Amino acid sequence: MLKIHFSGEDILRTRVAPAADPVWELVLSLHLLQGRGRDPLTENWRRTVSRGLRQDAASDQLRLLFALSPPRGYFPDFLTPYASVDGFEAGLDAVRSTPAKRLHRDLTVLASENSLPSSAGALARGEVAALSHLAESMEQYRSLAISPYWSRIQSAVAADRSRRARALLDGGMEGLLTSLRPAMRWDGGVLEVRDYPHSRELHLDGRGLLLVPSYFCAPTPVALLDPALPPVLVYRVDRLGALASADGAGPAVSGAGRDSLAALLGRTRAAVLEASDEGCTTGEVARRLNISAAAASQHATVLRNAGLLVSQRDRNTVLHTLTPLGRAMLDA
Repeated sequence: MLKIHFSGEDILRTRVAPAADPVWELVLSLHLLQGRGRDPLTENWRRTVSRGLRQDAASDQLRLLFALSPPRGYFPDFLTPYASVDGFEAGLDAVRSTPAKRLHRDLTVLASENSLPSSAGALARGEVAALSHLAESMEQYRSLAISPYWSRIQSAVAADRSRRARALLDGGMEGLLTSLRPAMRWDGGVLEVRDYPHSRELHLDGRGLLLVPSYFCAPTPVALLDPALPPVLVYRVDRLGALASADGAGPAVSGAGRDSLAALLGRTRAAVLEASDEGCTTGEVARRLNISAAAASQHATVLRNAGLLVSQRDRNTVLHTLTPLGRAMLDA
């Protein structure tokens, strides 16, 4: 079990990442791609990416990146720098700038449990060419495995952020931390990650905690090993259906989805779309628009089938939030 200890100052400084973190998603997707487990929601993604890697002449160049991201156990902290909260390029710049001492330390820990290719030696010494090669490999893998699916990943993370925001508004920071169940339990100033593979105590010491919602995270949340680094806890969001790409590499939009798009014309559904801009439950939609809960649910279903909304159940309520496509349509 991982126990994260909060002071009053830590609670004030705890926040949720502003969007899906592209570097965390990249690294965690490597774990999923190499793992033995099968999830129906990501199986099409897995087959498509594996096929692309076999066909890609540059796939051999990704060998070190895969070796640094084993499906289970430790992976180097330097691969997921705190700077990636500001975007992929900021994260890559931080990877390229990793001090040699930290590279050597992280790779020594990794090598104690895994076999690494010979190119890891140059990386452990902090050679500029090795760091540049690693960054290029991350860019190559991202273009194949992450970028085509980014819209769906963003939608799932945005829906989770709306859920956490409502928990914060309704119950304060205690409500937010309590909403992380069942993977975590908030109890008397301590956040417990129950199924964590090792017994650890992490004292935030006034630094606060960055909560990172992630599409590709395993069911058990992930924390960095080094307690001196800015505290981060990554947790899995509801995946909201199978992972589809924006360019057709994933499942195609169904006939029902196309029919729903054609059915969008009308003031009421436009109003439901607008009401969902910052997240809205079915009951709140009904009250705002002065329609029945059944009608609000029906309109939300049409919008969801058209790919404009995502709906997330939390106990007795269903929260509707916009997808990137829904937001673009609303803005237009």
